[in-house]
Amino acid sequence: MTEPTLDPRLEADTLPVAELPLCQVRLMNDSRFPWLVLIPRRPAVSEVFELSEADQAQLWKEATALGRTMKEALEGDKLNLATLGNVVAQLHLHVIIRNHDDDAWPAPVWGHGQARPYAPDAQAAMRDQVLAQIAGLALD
Repeated sequence: MTEPTLDPRLEADTLPVAELPLCQVRLMNDSRFPWLVLIPRRPAVSEVFELSEADQAQLWKEATALGRTMKEALEGDKLNLATLGNVVAQLHLHVIIRNHDDDAWPAPVWGHGQARPYAPDAQAAMRDQVLAQIAGLALD
């Protein structure tokens, strides 16, 4: 499998966390929201329908399993899953845990205020939390 080049905007706005069978998992560098980005490791793909049926199923499996376990672990009120791609064409899926008292509730997180980058220790703690949740998933 050829590793696609990561879009520069995704690289600038997110932090690497882990590799799943299909997707690279990255943490959005905005401490206001528990926000992961799943990026399928497939070159030149901008839409879900451009993935094979098997990859579509795997993407959904990874997103919903990770979203469910993160929502439970972080006691979230809502799980948001979205592929937009209006600014970054490279296919990526947002996995965002929402809470009734978060900075944007009930509106979407996009375009709401300024991102607050993680402090190094908070970034490490969130990364460890995500890795702990991934360790318990059966994704193959």
